[in-house]
Amino acid sequence: MSAGRPARLAVGVVSAGRVGAVLGAALAAAGHRVVAASGVSRASTKRAAALLPGVPLVPPDQATADVDLVLLAVPDDVLPGLVRGLAAAGCFRPGQIVVHTSGSHGVAVLAPATEQGVLPLALHPVMTFTGRTEDVARLAGASVAVTATVGQEEAYNVGEALVVEMGAEPVRVPETARPLYHAAIAHGANHLITLVRDSVDTLERAGVRPADRLIAPLLSAALDNALRHGDHALTGAVARGDVGTVRTHLRELDAVDPDLAATYRALAARTAHLAQRAGLLPAHAADEVRATLEEEDR
Repeated sequence: MSAGRPARLAVGVVSAGRVGAVLGAALAAAGHRVVAASGVSRASTKRAAALLPGVPLVPPDQATADVDLVLLAVPDDVLPGLVRGLAAAGCFRPGQIVVHTSGSHGVAVLAPATEQGVLPLALHPVMTFTGRTEDVARLAGASVAVTATVGQEEAYNVGEALVVEMGAEPVRVPETARPLYHAAIAHGANHLITLVRDSVDTLERAGVRPADRLIAPLLSAALDNALRHGDHALTGAVARGDVGTVRTHLRELDAVDPDLAATYRALAARTAHLAQRAGLLPAHAADEVRATLEEEDR
């Protein structure tokens, strides 16, 4: 195998969930052969039929046998036990590439497999998955966090080559940074969805429809500005220090959903901090905003 470009590989996928089936399909599109996958649920069976046609569904131990690349695409909390179990059953062999797709783990979780002579890699696509065919195309332009054993440049090269073959962009993330890396992207992606849904639900509660179409251009522009301009993209009542408007927001939100009002308070305090750091909000105005948030919280 070339360090810069993996040879055509026989791939076993564990399991045919949203991530595993899509990455398996992307590897197949790159010229590799997916020869087996695991999956027992009706959703996995349907997904495999669409994305991995003709690939037999077998138990996990069989999906790892006689393959060059083992793709472990299981939930974060399931991964350690799965690796230990497969290693104890002798499912790994020297020279195999064993890849997992967990965001919060690096390659240390693959230690039981590494002890059996495999090349361990952690490849985490920084995107959301629906498990449908369009996800394969969406990999193009996405980034994939690549983690390999410290000092093993060849392993990094193999991981990066696999990512490029799938059409994505590799980004090296050190082992020690994986937990914080994962917390950061989860905070951004997961909580963004929560914020959007809260906004839509609150508008609909106020009788404003179609709420999603109303705010789509606003939120798209806000995201683009945040990525382009950082803290200087901040706008709105908190960033301007309009404490009267902030009081009105809190009064209205408290009346319909106290939990949502509490979320607004927490995010408004964080926004005031960022606006002050960016020089958009003078210190005395930031103090007034924080005092207003604390006052309304009592």
